[in-house]
Amino acid sequence: MTEHAAPRRIIVLRHAKADWPQVDDHERPLAERGRAEAPVAGQWLADSGINPEYVLCSTSVRTRETWKLAAHELPKRQRRTVFEKRIYDATAGEIIEVLKETPGDVADLLLVGHNPGVQNLVEVLAGDESLGDELNQLRQRGFPTAGIAVLTFDGAWDGVEPGVGRLVSYYVPSVD
Repeated sequence: MTEHAAPRRIIVLRHAKADWPQVDDHERPLAERGRAEAPVAGQWLADSGINPEYVLCSTSVRTRETWKLAAHELPKRQRRTVFEKRIYDATAGEIIEVLKETPGDVADLLLVGHNPGVQNLVEVLAGDESLGDELNQLRQRGFPTAGIAVLTFDGAWDGVEPGVGRLVSYYVPSVD
């Protein structure tokens, strides 16, 4: 199989529940519930056999905290994390442009971002083959905090475009 035909996986993680202190939106930290949600999301990734080799994380405080807590639940630590300010407050189209810059040798990429951008991204990337339970659940429930969507596609990263993916998993952590 050539590099361009290699299967790829995009794991989309929305940041965990944020607090609302009197700070700039970019600087908002996780709330107590968010500090509980993020490890649960990380454990789901580990239990699903997902240990991404490349992570694109928004530069906001809440996304960085979410990734740090989730990453502690994963079995391996050998991964590259890129903190990318273009993901903060980005549209699906803007996120796609960032995804296209992913190194060609990366098979599994995890994106930690914000709504509405991450939900729109998943819906835009999900092709017609995704019109199953996962996509219907996503459309009905939205993309709650610490929610995860896993998409697959074949091809090179610079070929990421609307409809190229297939939504194969959708998970929302339950924290009481």
